[in-house]
Amino acid sequence: MTRQTRPISWIKAALKDFEKLPAEAQTICLTALTTAAEGAKADIAKPFKGLGSGVFEIALPFRGNAFRVIYAVQLANAIWVIHAFQKKSTEGIKTPRHEVELIKNRLKQLKEMIG
Repeated sequence: MTRQTRPISWIKAALKDFEKLPAEAQTICLTALTTAAEGAKADIAKPFKGLGSGVFEIALPFRGNAFRVIYAVQLANAIWVIHAFQKKSTEGIKTPRHEVELIKNRLKQLKEMIG
């Protein structure tokens, strides 16, 4: 039985953010997103806390930096990339509050858009 690969969809702003990441980091994150689209979870992906089930975070340590890609798996029939950013930690290991707020707002807008 072949597994159904789901499409990967992007919020336009998330794609713009993603394109700012280093090319090698993008490649690693795209591999993890493809894994999600195939119904599995990459080693570098983990549930993103505080937004309910179905929202995941790709946490990539890369050359002394930390990159994050946030995606949702329970919207329509696609994997939706909600946000991508370089984590500049001012609060230890926690995701900065303004990033979390941005993710929440984009997720809410996306849910309203796809109904």
